[in-house]
Amino acid sequence: MALGGNPIFNGKSFRGATQAPPVPQAPYGAPYGQQPYGQQGWGTQPQGMTDEQLRQMYSQPSAGPADTGRMTFDDVIMKTAACLGAVLVGAAITLTVGLGLASMLMIVGALGGFVLALVNTFKKQPSPALILAYAALEGLFLGGLTRILDTQFPGVGLQAVIGTLSVFAVTLLLFKSGKVRATPKAMRFFMIAIIGYAVFALVNMVLMWTGVLQQPFGLRSVEIFGIPLGVFIGLLAIGLAAFSLIMDFTSIEAGVRSGAPQRFSWTAAFGLTVTLVWLYVEIIRLLAILRGDD
Repeated sequence: MALGGNPIFNGKSFRGATQAPPVPQAPYGAPYGQQPYGQQGWGTQPQGMTDEQLRQMYSQPSAGPADTGRMTFDDVIMKTAACLGAVLVGAAITLTVGLGLASMLMIVGALGGFVLALVNTFKKQPSPALILAYAALEGLFLGGLTRILDTQFPGVGLQAVIGTLSVFAVTLLLFKSGKVRATPKAMRFFMIAIIGYAVFALVNMVLMWTGVLQQPFGLRSVEIFGIPLGVFIGLLAIGLAAFSLIMDFTSIEAGVRSGAPQRFSWTAAFGLTVTLVWLYVEIIRLLAILRGDD
């Protein structure tokens, strides 16, 4: 099975998981309980321990992943919740201030979030502070974007939140059922599609910044057979973001199974936050394009 295609998870993220040390074996021909060089044998009682202490020791439950410092699904859930909480705090700020200040904070959040996204992606060891800072900055960006679009098209913010949660829930259910997996063939298609989408987004951004296109959404506002191009692009982007969630789930599952260190649950939470932010942006933009075409 392919590991996740999210660059946050690739390669270095879940490396370093150590295997349990091999169980010492008695040399061939040695009597049961006898070890060379005075080592404690399997058939002897450890020195200084009573029968009662031995019974208590063997009656204890086996150490789980959390007890041995390994990443667990609960760790990922808790840290993802912390990241989403930081996003909500940042969004609440831009949603409650004036529209002009919200626009400024949105730009600060977009630029700062982009920089911290790169830092966290290429950082060898996850930093909880930087990951939470990224989430808060993305909250400023999402709050400002929602404030602007919701002013023009009332209700799109709430619809985008519901849409994002719905796509996340459906994707998780499909993954858990085993009906959708990040196979190598699907990964190749994803990489081709995401590169094409990135090129389109870059060209569109340059044309809008240089004033070549005056439409609110640039090339996305161009109509094909009476339908804005942004509708087709938006549906494609939402599909790519949903499949990125599948790859995130695959990477997290692989990390837990391989016994990745517990600190990398922050990496997993960061990856999920990045994908959910992307998914929300695509959904609210698609809704705005559809409302603008009414």
